[in-house]
Amino acid sequence: MIDWDLAVRVGSRLAGDGPVVTKAEASEVVAELRAGAERSTPLVREFTGLVAEARTAPVLVVDRPGWIQANADGFATIIAPIVDKLQEKKGPPTAFAEAIGSRVTGVELGLMLGFLGNKVLGQFDPFYNAPGAAGRLLLVAPNIVHVERELTVDEHDFRLWVCLHEETHRVQFTAVPWMTDHLHALMGQIVNAVETDPGALLSDGISRIGEVLSGKSEGSLMDLFSTPEQKKVIDQVTGVMSLLEGHADVVMDGVGPEVIPSVDHIRKRFTQRRQGIGTLDKLLRRLLGLDQKMAQYRDGAVFVRAAIEAVGMEGFNAVFAEPANLPTKSEIHDPDAWLKRVHG
Repeated sequence: MIDWDLAVRVGSRLAGDGPVVTKAEASEVVAELRAGAERSTPLVREFTGLVAEARTAPVLVVDRPGWIQANADGFATIIAPIVDKLQEKKGPPTAFAEAIGSRVTGVELGLMLGFLGNKVLGQFDPFYNAPGAAGRLLLVAPNIVHVERELTVDEHDFRLWVCLHEETHRVQFTAVPWMTDHLHALMGQIVNAVETDPGALLSDGISRIGEVLSGKSEGSLMDLFSTPEQKKVIDQVTGVMSLLEGHADVVMDGVGPEVIPSVDHIRKRFTQRRQGIGTLDKLLRRLLGLDQKMAQYRDGAVFVRAAIEAVGMEGFNAVFAEPANLPTKSEIHDPDAWLKRVHG
């Protein structure tokens, strides 16, 4: 149903190569990012109290096409049950539909990956299931170099700052082994609620996209095409991701002053950059849900700081004891409700 190779080609072409660097500069950046990820492990452990075994997930420093290929592989794994469900109901596609339809969807996915491929600085992939690996950490070198130049910040401080954030995600998933299975289960619930009738799926989708484009709605494509059952699960996923992203932001800024002299300047410049995007960029971010992603960083960090202030780091870490202790989407905005529920 999707021409994955075409998606990768389109995405890579759209994303471009990134900033111009010499071979020596590229080697230096790769080496520094790998060292920064390894250096971050004990720093995150000391700050959070979460213990994750070293080297339980490979660290890959990739270029933009490498990130796009990795995410295309991940998408293929995630949507495989949806494809099976559609084929079970509709039967195998005709040769014509497969040839044309797969290329159309391949181009569409490639456009999305290309847009994201020149923005993402790093990513922990918990669903990577190579033997002996508990996920993998991706650091996108060209994007990190591009942003550090754009912000005119200390390049060595910025690279370690990014590594701290992404390494926190690695620790979250490897020190809390049930987290990956929990997200897998939530994804399974979303897949099981997928509407397999294209007519029903698209009946009012176009009008809702129009509402987003006109500014009448602030939803993303996920919001537009989600069923009521899916939206309930998505709210759970939003609560989890807000926690994880906010926690990583708190760690990167909390550890920062000890090892990153210019951390305050970096945070200030980075926040300003998020606000200075153009109209088209804002629109695409809204459609792809990136505005909601930014809200997850902000709201999650507020929740984490409030919880730590109330019960300390050890008390906050109760959130990782079992799935039932994870905050709901509403509790992210009301830390007192989570504290009352979990700590009494």
